[in-house]
Amino acid sequence: MTPITTFADRTVALFGLGGSGLATARALQAGGARVLAWDDSVESVARAHEAGIETADLRQVDWTGIAAFVLAPGVPLTHPAPHWTVGLAREAGVEIVGDIELFCRERAKSAPGSPFVAITGTNGKSTTTALISHILAQAGRDVQMGGNIGTAILSLEPPADTRVHVIEMSSFQIDLTPSLNPSVGVLLNVTPDHLDRHGTLEQYAAIKERLIQGADLAVVGIDDRPSREIAERRGERLVRVHVPRDATLSADALIVRDAAVLGPDGTRLADLAGLGALRGAHNWQNAAVAVAVARALGLEPAAIQAGLASFPGLPHRMEEVARRGAVLFVNDSKATNADSTEKALTAFRDIHWILGGKAKEGGIFPLVPYFERIAHAYLIGAASDAFAATLEGAVPYTRCEILEAAVPAAAAGAAASGAPEPVVLLSPACASYDQYRSFEQRGDHFRALVRGLADES
Repeated sequence: MTPITTFADRTVALFGLGGSGLATARALQAGGARVLAWDDSVESVARAHEAGIETADLRQVDWTGIAAFVLAPGVPLTHPAPHWTVGLAREAGVEIVGDIELFCRERAKSAPGSPFVAITGTNGKSTTTALISHILAQAGRDVQMGGNIGTAILSLEPPADTRVHVIEMSSFQIDLTPSLNPSVGVLLNVTPDHLDRHGTLEQYAAIKERLIQGADLAVVGIDDRPSREIAERRGERLVRVHVPRDATLSADALIVRDAAVLGPDGTRLADLAGLGALRGAHNWQNAAVAVAVARALGLEPAAIQAGLASFPGLPHRMEEVARRGAVLFVNDSKATNADSTEKALTAFRDIHWILGGKAKEGGIFPLVPYFERIAHAYLIGAASDAFAATLEGAVPYTRCEILEAAVPAAAAGAAASGAPEPVVLLSPACASYDQYRSFEQRGDHFRALVRGLADES
């Protein structure tokens, strides 16, 4: 835990009693603050009360005695409309912050020089955060990883001069962190996302840019227009990262070419060939960013290469589940839309593609340019009719309805294909909610079914 001493002997209001909210309340209490916590869920309030956290309906408290208001990142701050607590705090002139802002203030007070890496972007945040953490840990560094991935930041050990915090940040979290000032700030990319919470792409990009503005060193992927413009405005103390598809956009960027990370002078900084957990151009960008961060934190090239080579990847993100003969089985259940599935389709050929679920707007029509990579498609879930219509005449397909039917069918088709390395790929391009509670449950089921196939063989 990181006790928050910057509000000792003062009262802090808190709304949102999920995992990060409970961790925040405990950290404030450990630092000597009085916490008044609330949630719209009666069950969450009861759990907090049982855990020894003082609860109070924030509509009934005297806001004149409150020093700060901590808002959970999942609660609307601006769009589509501010949550009712936001209005109360603003009327009382009480600052609104998040848990990472509390961490930043505690770091500034107790260990201002401690290494702090903050990572954001529309896509790839979790993989890059985990990869940077893995490289540093393999090199013997004391690493604390959390934020938007896994562990709430205030549940981590406190800042220290020899301890590196590697923190994934969503746009919601950045919006609640006005004094964000990481040692290294990473922006991977900016594409339209969460516009219901930010209004426009320009506003969304401006929030992402704040992480870069406050960083001592910025590492920015420049393969999309908003990120390139952010890099241009940053100007100095900047490392650009580029995975060129056509022309090179920047002569002073780290570039990935022929599965190698190259410095601006052409020096080979890392090799990515054959690294199964880092397949595809999107993962090459993630790897190049990790190389830049590790170099900035003083790691030697051999240590960086060893960390890249031993990275196991993340569950449900192009996760190599098993091999059965020549067939590779890949769990990409995290791909809940066409944009995410595109990354997987560009990484493989001879694909036996399992897809379907609760479809997103646009379906799989954006993936038509990659259909020539697909040997056969196996449809599951509610999107079967719509996806069959898109595939008709372009890709052979089988309606399987459920994973229990799709996995053995795809395995048999791949094994009989005669291709050198056929791939059975679960990359649904859909939400899971028609048949599963989450993409994690869907991916776990796929993994279990594949292992069942291996047992039978």
